[in-house]
Amino acid sequence: MRGLRRPRLPQLRGLRVRLVLAFTLVAAVTAATTGALTFREARTGVLQQSQDAVIQQLRAQVGRLAPDLAFPPGQGELGRLAAEVARADPSGSWRVLVTYGGLSATSVPGDPFRELTPALRGSVESGMATVFQRVAVGDRTALVVGMSVTFAEAPAKGVYASGIHVFLTVPQTTERAYVDALVTAAERAAVPALTLAVLLALLAARGVLRPVRALRRATRSIAEGHLDTRLAVDGSDELADLSHTFNETAAALEKSVAELRGMEARARRFAADVSHELRTPLAAMSAVTDVLDEDAARLDPDTATAVRLISEETVKLARLVDDLMEISRFDAGAAVPHLDEIDLAESLRRTLDARAWTGQVDGDLPAPGTLRGRVDPRRLDVVVANLVGNALRHGARPVTLRLHEAGESGGARVAVIEVLDSGPGIPDDVLPYVFERFYKSDAARTRTEGSGLGLAITAENVRVHGGTVRAANRPEGGAVFTVRLPLPADEPPREDQW
Repeated sequence: MRGLRRPRLPQLRGLRVRLVLAFTLVAAVTAATTGALTFREARTGVLQQSQDAVIQQLRAQVGRLAPDLAFPPGQGELGRLAAEVARADPSGSWRVLVTYGGLSATSVPGDPFRELTPALRGSVESGMATVFQRVAVGDRTALVVGMSVTFAEAPAKGVYASGIHVFLTVPQTTERAYVDALVTAAERAAVPALTLAVLLALLAARGVLRPVRALRRATRSIAEGHLDTRLAVDGSDELADLSHTFNETAAALEKSVAELRGMEARARRFAADVSHELRTPLAAMSAVTDVLDEDAARLDPDTATAVRLISEETVKLARLVDDLMEISRFDAGAAVPHLDEIDLAESLRRTLDARAWTGQVDGDLPAPGTLRGRVDPRRLDVVVANLVGNALRHGARPVTLRLHEAGESGGARVAVIEVLDSGPGIPDDVLPYVFERFYKSDAARTRTEGSGLGLAITAENVRVHGGTVRAANRPEGGAVFTVRLPLPADEPPREDQW
């Protein structure tokens, strides 16, 4: 019986799926990393450029207006300075705060200038460097720049802080739009990148899996018996090395199998030739032992015992030669059944009668004419005789021969022949081997006297009929051999028992 195969369903463990996922994952990570780095650099560049431009423009405007500023300035002077600095931006987005001591003025009257942080104010008031800070107010981001207004002294003394501080806030709406545009562009570029990665993965998987599929087909072909299967070796990569190794293995396997088949054929031919050559001398020996058996009663006891021993061993040897000839025909494929439609129950009764087993075997057989089958009568006789003889020799009475009809899945009908004995049964470690040639379980069957080929011949005869034979142990004790032979499809079922 062939083993059940698990249906092939798409699984994440498949090589194609794993390759596609790996390519997609690498592409996604690469695209995300590249996009993040590009976005960061672009964002930094945009903000840096905007920041530098604002600071440079603020310095230039303050440097231009500071020399004309009255010092110390009043509230009005601070207001005018704030307004003039704010006018440096043509778009009008600058908001300026100018402070001097406790005075302050803004370019937009009443502007609270919330963007200015204490940290930025402290940095400006404590030094003369221009400082800046990006501040988020609500959902808006603004650039805040602070600087001190300085005046030049004598050339040897340098510059000094005037105490006037200018603070500028610029909304970064334009820069934010640029950054949002970069994010949108990165998102739009990710989809084509992933699509391209999947396509490349499919192409790569196809290239990788092509030799793998070829290897699978070649392996399956060899498993089916086509040992001359070889793979085409292209290139010099790892897959080419694998194909080359497969070809070497297949060649070595083909050579080994050819040698084994040759040895097996020679062994079969040898057994057949030996059996054939022994038939003629055995026939002569049998004739001589028959004559000696007739005169054994007139011989002295020792000679008579020797004659009977020779006669018994000659009979066993003749049976062994006949079995070897039968096995040789099976091995050579020359065992062709000659089918005939017969009454199966009547055939089993004739087998028991011909061997004088009627009084030793209980027959549980249907009435004559109720169960007919298309079989080879001679081979069926051999099957039943071997199984019943085996039960009588190795089992214990009562021995029962049973015949009945049974149904199979799919509506097929079979004739079931069972031979049951009441002996010790068959050891579990022996059951798998009872139909092998020359196998004897002497430890369990102490009165073994056959050739070891009877059950093997039985199995072969059942096989040529398209049936099955099985050995098992009964729960109540004893062994049971069950033969199942197919019946013609048009045979009506019968249930009468005899």
